[in-house]
Amino acid sequence: MRPRRLKNEINVVPYIDVMLVLLVIFMVTAPMMTTASIDVPSVGKAAQPPAEALQVIVRADRTLALLAPGKSERPLSRNELSEAIVAAQRKNPEQAVVIAGDRNVKYQAVLEVMDDLQQKQVKRIGLLVQPTGK
Repeated sequence: MRPRRLKNEINVVPYIDVMLVLLVIFMVTAPMMTTASIDVPSVGKAAQPPAEALQVIVRADRTLALLAPGKSERPLSRNELSEAIVAAQRKNPEQAVVIAGDRNVKYQAVLEVMDDLQQKQVKRIGLLVQPTGK
């Protein structure tokens, strides 16, 4: 009696059948899919802050300052900052607020300021960016 030998062959016919079925399914469903377009803001559009916007300056050492149009920059704490912006928005509900973060500031510090303002129901919050040419 001879010892049994192992077959080193793979039967690929079932795999080909499965692939052909998947191909037919994709060919039938592809024309039914709808594509969506997303408008992503570019830096060129966002580089110009709105006229008369309040600027919140976040420095690398996490200190905050408020720069109002026509006034000098004044350092504030987080609570004082949100109160000053809420008071400005009571006078003008469409008052824009722009957050200018230092290049070396942690992203978390900018998000904390933005979160504070959103909790105080401040509308029209944006981020100030520099154009790439500067």
